[in-house]
This record gives sequence, C-alpha cells and structure tokens, in this order.
Amino acid sequence: MEVRRLRLLREFADRESIGAVADAMHMTPSAVSQQLKVLADEAGVALFEPDGRRIRLTEAGRALVLRADDVIAAVDRAHEEMSSYRSGKARVRLAMFPSGSTLLLPSVLDMATESGIDVHAVHLDVGYHDAAPALADFDVVVTHRDERTPAVNVPRVRVTELMREPVDVIVAGDNELAGRDEVAVTELAEHDWISVEGGFPVDDVLQSISAVTGVAPRVTQRMLDFTTIEALVAGGHGIALMPRFAVRHPGVKRLVIKGVRAARVYEALSRPRSRSAVQRVVEHLQTASDGRG
Repeated sequence: MEVRRLRLLREFADRESIGAVADAMHMTPSAVSQQLKVLADEAGVALFEPDGRRIRLTEAGRALVLRADDVIAAVDRAHEEMSSYRSGKARVRLAMFPSGSTLLLPSVLDMATESGIDVHAVHLDVGYHDAAPALADFDVVVTHRDERTPAVNVPRVRVTELMREPVDVIVAGDNELAGRDEVAVTELAEHDWISVEGGFPVDDVLQSISAVTGVAPRVTQRMLDFTTIEALVAGGHGIALMPRFAVRHPGVKRLVIKGVRAARVYEALSRPRSRSAVQRVVEHLQTASDGRG
C-alpha cells in the first residue's frame, strides 16, 4: 500500500466526500476515486459502501484509517527529522480561537522559537464539535468548551486539557450592580443580554442561568467579538457573560457569578502519535496555560 493512497484515505475520513478530498489535494474527483479503488484492491476488502448518493467507510475502511494514521505519522516524523538536519526548523500549523490566542500565543511563539520550531498560527473560531474536523488542515487545534460539556472522545483525536477559565458577568460602570464584586444568578433574570452565537461556551453558561432562574434570557444582540460585546455593555446596551481573562474595557465592571458553575475549558486537539514538533507545541501550550486557570 502506497503512503500517498493512505493519505487520500485519511483525507476521506476527515472530509467525508470525494469532492472535498479532491479540492484539498488539488486533484480531480475521478483521480481520487481511482486511487481509492486501487487501495481497496490492494487491501483485498471493501473499504467503502454506498450511503445514498454518496459513499462512506466500511468497518474495514475505518480500521485501515487508524493504521494509516500510524504509517503517515511515522513517515512524517522521518521527514521532519531529515528536514531538521537540512534547515534546523520544523513547521507546525496551529489554529486557535481569538481570545485564547491573545492569552497564550505570544508565549507559545517565544518557546517555539527557542525550540527551533516554525509555528504558523491562524484564528479559527468554531463551535466545539466542529473543532476536531479541523485537524484535516492543522496539526494542533486549540478550542474551548463549557466545563459541563464532555470532552471529545474519538480514536483519531488526542485531547490535552490546558486550563479552566471562569466566566463572569460584566456590567456598565454606571450600572446599579457595578458597586459589587459578585452577583447571585437569580438577580440576572430580568436584564437584557448581549451574547455570542449559540453553540459556544459562553452561550452554554447563559442557558445554565436560564435553567436556574426559570426565565429565558432576553438576548438583544449576538456577537462573536468580545471587544464589541464589551463596548456595547459599556454603552449601557445590556449585560454580558465574558471569560475572565478576556475582560479589558475600562468602562465595564466584572462580577463573579454565584449560584451556577460558569467556566470554559481550553483544550489542544492533535493526532495521536504526532510528529515530535507537534507534541512540543502542545507542551508549550500547556506551559503557557500553567497557573492561569
């Protein structure tokens, strides 16, 4: 079995369609299909089965993907080692959600430079269950989840917990609650809220507040940028939940919530048996997180 065909199989497992694999690998769909057919012939067993108008992996196909991960990881480690002899640097693709990158990325880049690793970092802000599929394009994906949400538990994803960040309430500096340091969850039921999109950890906490109070929150605006959310709160347009280390606006007051567990958990997702440089970047993320949660 050729490594390049095993890579196509893994791409199919990640992307779930021939067309998506073709786009990612800069091939035609017919070329991808032909190579996967050759791989199935080499395996001597059906790797795919019909799924409506599409195809999906058989049990044998899923088993071979796990072995493909092992083979590709070994080949990538060999390439990495040879590359280090040539240039002295290995490259790691890192995706992080924006507020997490603000907190951790500067330190991670410092440590990576000292380790001789070239980290290419980008922002990726998706719901928790959409983070693991991004490993099709990145070596490490740093994501976040509500602390009550179970961690990803699939064979092809390694989850490294980094830290726990409390979620607090922010109010305008002239709000009636601004003179306090904490607030009971029952006192928040009748306020207008500014929140994030559904499916993100902060909104999950807001739903928990709703469950405790029995009152559906009046969400007047939904934004994904915490800087915008803070500005709206400072302007008196509502109150909001914010991760503790993301609060920066001088015109808001942060209050600890009493009566509900409120925190998000940072995780680094990677492939099992990743290249040594990838494992080192995960270790750097852990070091950057130490003492913050």
